[in-house]
Amino acid sequence: MRDLLIICDCGRDVPSLTQEFSVTRLAPGEERQKEIEKAEVIIGEPSLEELAGARNLKWLQMTWAGADRYLKGGFPKGVALTTASGAFGETISEHALGMLLSLCRRLPAYRRWKDMGSEKQLSGATALIFGCGDIGGEIAKRLKAFGVRTVGVCRNARRARPNFDVLTTLPCAEAFFGEADFILCAMPHNAETDGYLSAERLSALKDDAVLVNVGRGSFIDTAALTGLLQEGKFFGVGLDVVDPEPLPPTHSLWEMPNVIVTPHVAGVSFGHLQSTEDKIWQICRENIRRYLAGESLINQVELP
Repeated sequence: MRDLLIICDCGRDVPSLTQEFSVTRLAPGEERQKEIEKAEVIIGEPSLEELAGARNLKWLQMTWAGADRYLKGGFPKGVALTTASGAFGETISEHALGMLLSLCRRLPAYRRWKDMGSEKQLSGATALIFGCGDIGGEIAKRLKAFGVRTVGVCRNARRARPNFDVLTTLPCAEAFFGEADFILCAMPHNAETDGYLSAERLSALKDDAVLVNVGRGSFIDTAALTGLLQEGKFFGVGLDVVDPEPLPPTHSLWEMPNVIVTPHVAGVSFGHLQSTEDKIWQICRENIRRYLAGESLINQVELP
């Protein structure tokens, strides 16, 4: 059986893997780089600088869903890269729904005993969901239970996807801007999605829409969004991701009564949610089995 080097920042042992496979825990300090250089398989997210010396590396399994840090160039040639996509849909969708419900009922604005006026109801509304993968699909599933019409934005609108009433593609999504009461963003970062919700597109959304982003901060022009909010655009905005991150403590978004900002925690797992942590290790376990058997790996990333 091959030795596997496991790298994770959770600071915990992973008996669910060590009971089935020979796993070496990465040592801290000076020994870290030496072990990376020897590893054939790494589980975790070492830096590109550390990976530059990984001479024997054949496969890197991430414990995150997004591979952004490795897609900008510099990832070792000939090394397979896989993510933990599929482990975070439930927890991130719950976070998104929590933001949406709080904003619709104006909960962040209730800081004194005062009626805050009109509210929004989910039932009968239309939600435009950018991203129809694990996260977007789980968001749609929960919104359908509230009686929301769901419009999904994905690469292949011809493929059947449960819990979506309508499917469209990113180039055609603007056709639904005028009817979207809620806009929920769960898009990955790439050249096509970078800055998609520009000042022009944000302005084209309903003035009283609720906007929630749990995907990548780069999807929305933060400066443009801030300016529009200051002008009275949007009923509410929920941001778990922003550009830049972290959001500066003096940024005006922190003080707006109809805005919720959380520090990129919708999908946290280690030390937060055991169920999500278990899903990550299930994905790792299955991919280790496949790797040892010479089978195709799941969640493999197409590298540039």
